[in-house]
Amino acid sequence: MSLIEVKNVKYAYSYNSEDAIIAVNDVSFNIEEGEFVALVGHNGSGKSTLAKMLNGLIIPLVGDVLIDGMNTRDDALLYDIRRQIGVVFQNPDNQMVATIIEDDVAFGPENLGLEPKEIRQRVDWALEAVGMSEHKKGMPFRLSGGQKQRIAIAGVLAIKPRVLVLDESTSMLDPKGRAEVLNVIKRLNKEQNITVVLITHYMDEALDADRIIILNKGKIAHMGGREIFLEEERLRSYGLNVPTHIHIANSLRKNGMDIGQIWTERELEDEICRLL
Repeated sequence: MSLIEVKNVKYAYSYNSEDAIIAVNDVSFNIEEGEFVALVGHNGSGKSTLAKMLNGLIIPLVGDVLIDGMNTRDDALLYDIRRQIGVVFQNPDNQMVATIIEDDVAFGPENLGLEPKEIRQRVDWALEAVGMSEHKKGMPFRLSGGQKQRIAIAGVLAIKPRVLVLDESTSMLDPKGRAEVLNVIKRLNKEQNITVVLITHYMDEALDADRIIILNKGKIAHMGGREIFLEEERLRSYGLNVPTHIHIANSLRKNGMDIGQIWTERELEDEICRLL
């Protein structure tokens, strides 16, 4: 049994029956424990709706979402489901609840009713995991955007979820802040075996994922590996762009240059130097 099972789910936002907006339409996929999955799509593709389905914030109109075998339709199981699935949203300022950083990170464990000693251990561990231990006595409003998002991730980690869902969590950050957050996510996945569902419209963020699921108009348009980056026209038809270095490699290859398969900027540099 997969850790996450999404089975033929459908959801529509309805103002009235005639103006209903179908956000997700007959979507199915599984995610295994320890996997890093990028859920990618342009604005309005349905990816954020799916994110909210994973921890029961939204219940599908049709189909089922199972977390470790627990159906989000069962109200009695929602508490246990939300302990398994930690969600970090787009704006870190909307996720801060305390004026001192360590108090903010402690908010989740306190609401689980844990003993003070256990809360202290979890707060210290979570802040260490995101590289923010030295700021634990500081105030969130003094942090950069990337640092705030790392604190938001720490607050979720302190609950010790098995799955970390990041819903456009880097979209409001500058390049440095995005890099900080992505490095933390990748490290947590590799070192802590935390299952990651990264929801984004930045294709470069999907490069390190084990699997890429592309949503287009509420349906799955692609589910597979990085080979999709070689199909630039197809990606553009979904409203997505290829990272610049991969576009350069694809263009050079099309123009007859013997460029091997590359996924990183450094690999492109090495290939060009080899040819020169």
